[in-house]
Amino acid sequence: MTEISSFIDGGIAVDNRGMLQFCNEFDMEPVKRFYVVSNHQPQFVRAWHAHQHETKYAFVATGAALFGVVKVDDWDNPDPHTEIQQVTLSDKRSGVLKIPGGCAHGFMTLLTDTKVFFFSTETIEQSLEDDFRYPFDYWDPWSIVPR
Repeated sequence: MTEISSFIDGGIAVDNRGMLQFCNEFDMEPVKRFYVVSNHQPQFVRAWHAHQHETKYAFVATGAALFGVVKVDDWDNPDPHTEIQQVTLSDKRSGVLKIPGGCAHGFMTLLTDTKVFFFSTETIEQSLEDDFRYPFDYWDPWSIVPR
């Protein structure tokens, strides 16, 4: 599988006061805004959202989520058989998923009360001018595979 997105490692420190999640290697210089997404129930899918230019970064603060990332080949009629990169993020392994411009992404929450922080390199106005949406099952990595 060709890597499309990349993972920026973070860490977790735990002591008798509690837990600290961090990602010291995440350079927030290009970030212009952030927002937090949560679903009312686990296994709910939010997909597919794409931008030609905007880069997004995802961080799971609580819970866990399965992400899908696809390189878009044709913005009006993308190939539904394009390879999907799957990445599972969790509050048990701190880090940030970089989703570059030129890609579609989506996620499915795996646990109740999952909170995903998204950081964006574009203002809301810029983002809305570079916004592409596809049905949640246009690419379908959302099945949980028993192991």
